[in-house]
Amino acid sequence: MKTRLVLTVILSSFFFFYGCSDNEDTLTESEMLSQGSSSLTTSSATKNSSVTSQTFPQAQQEVLETWEAIVQSVKEGDLDKLISFHAYSPKFTEFKNGELRNGSEANEEYERGVFGSVTEVVKLEALDMEIAVYYGNVANMTFHSNFHLLFGEDLVVVREQTSLLFVKTKGEWKIVHEHHSPLNF
Repeated sequence: MKTRLVLTVILSSFFFFYGCSDNEDTLTESEMLSQGSSSLTTSSATKNSSVTSQTFPQAQQEVLETWEAIVQSVKEGDLDKLISFHAYSPKFTEFKNGELRNGSEANEEYERGVFGSVTEVVKLEALDMEIAVYYGNVANMTFHSNFHLLFGEDLVVVREQTSLLFVKTKGEWKIVHEHHSPLNF
C-alpha cells in the first residue's frame, strides 16, 4: 500500500511538472482561430510561437484608435463618452498618486471631477507608447504622459508613467485597469 502511494505521488508530480512546461503559453493554429486572431499565418514559426512575442497588428491598431477616441472625448469635454471607454465592474482597479488601489466608483468620480473641470486642453501627448496585445483580446498600453490642461487660469502639467489594461468585449476595447506613477525626468 505504501509503495503504491509513493508511486502515485511520483507519477502525479511528473504529470504536473510536464504540464507546466514552457509550452503552456504557445498557441496552435486552431487556438488562434478560435480566439479570432487577425495576425494568423500558417508559418511554422507562428504556429508555435509564444504569446509574448506575437504582435496582433490589427488589434494593436484598434487599441490605438480607441486611445485616439479617448483623447478626442477629453478634448471635447464629453465625459459620458470618456467613461464609456471603461469596463466598470468589481474587477476594475486603478492605482494613482501612490495611494491604495481603488475601483470603478472612485475612478469614475475622479475622471468626471478632473476632466469635468478642465477649461481647455492645451496638449495631450502620449510619448514612447507601446501596445502589447495578448491572445488578440487583451492589451497593455504603456506611455509617458505629457498633458497640459487649463483649469480656469491655472495650467497643470501631468507627466506620468501610465499603463492602461484593455480587454476586448463585445467587439470594443475597454479599460479594465489603470496605473499612474510619477515620471521623474
